[in-house]
Amino acid sequence: MDLGEILGDAIVYPLHNVKSLVLYVILGIIGAIIGGASVISILGALGTTGWTEFAFSGLSIVGIIVFILILFLIGGYTLDIIKFGIERRPDGPGIDIGRQISNTIKLIVVDVVYYVVPAIIVFVLGLFLRNWLMSIISIIIFIVFALANFMAKCRLAKTDSMGEALAIGEAIGDISRVGLFKIIATIIVMIIIAVVAAIIISWIGNLNNIVGSILLGIFAVYFLFFYNRAIGLLYSDV
Repeated sequence: MDLGEILGDAIVYPLHNVKSLVLYVILGIIGAIIGGASVISILGALGTTGWTEFAFSGLSIVGIIVFILILFLIGGYTLDIIKFGIERRPDGPGIDIGRQISNTIKLIVVDVVYYVVPAIIVFVLGLFLRNWLMSIISIIIFIVFALANFMAKCRLAKTDSMGEALAIGEAIGDISRVGLFKIIATIIVMIIIAVVAAIIISWIGNLNNIVGSILLGIFAVYFLFFYNRAIGLLYSDV
C-alpha cells in the first residue's frame, strides 16, 4: 500500500467501527473520572486520620486499580487493531479482557527492552567516545531503536510471539522492508494531524472547558485507532 492509501484507510477506520470507538471513549472518560477521584482521595487521606483516612486510602487504592485496568484494556486493544491492520481487515477487534490485558503486559516488556538496550549501548560507547561524535551516534541509535520498536509491536501483533517481537535484528531489518521514507512520512503526517487537532480542541476548551474535555477524550481514542491502524497497514506488505 502507498502512503495515501494507508492514511486514507486509517482516517476512516474508526468511523467504520463506531461501536468500538464509542465504547473505548466511554472507558476513557470513566478512566479519567476515576483517576481524578483517586487523586482527590489520596489528598484527602493525607489530611485526615483514623477511619476517614482509612476510607480515603481504600477508595484511592480501588480507584487506581480500576484506572490501571482500563488503561490495560485500551492498550491491549490497540495491539489487536495493529493485527487487523496487518491483515487488512475492515472490522474492529472483539473485546477480550484477558487477551487485551496480556497484550498490554507484552507491550510493556517490548517497550522496556527496546529502550533499555540502546541506553546500555550508548552508556558503553560513552566510556570510549566523547563530545559531538557521541551525541550524533546516540541520536542515531535511539532513532533506529524507536523505529525498530514500531516493527517489534507489528511482529508481536502478527505472530503473538514475544520471541519474534524481541528479535531485535529482525525488527531493525523490517525498517528497510517496510521503507524508511514511508515510516517517517507516516509518522510526520500523524504528528501534524495530532498537533492541529490539539490546537483546535485547546481553542474550544478555552471557550467551554466541559466541551473541550469531551472532545479531547473522543479525539484521544480516535487517534489511537487511527495511529495503530496506520502502523498495521504499514507492516501489511512485509
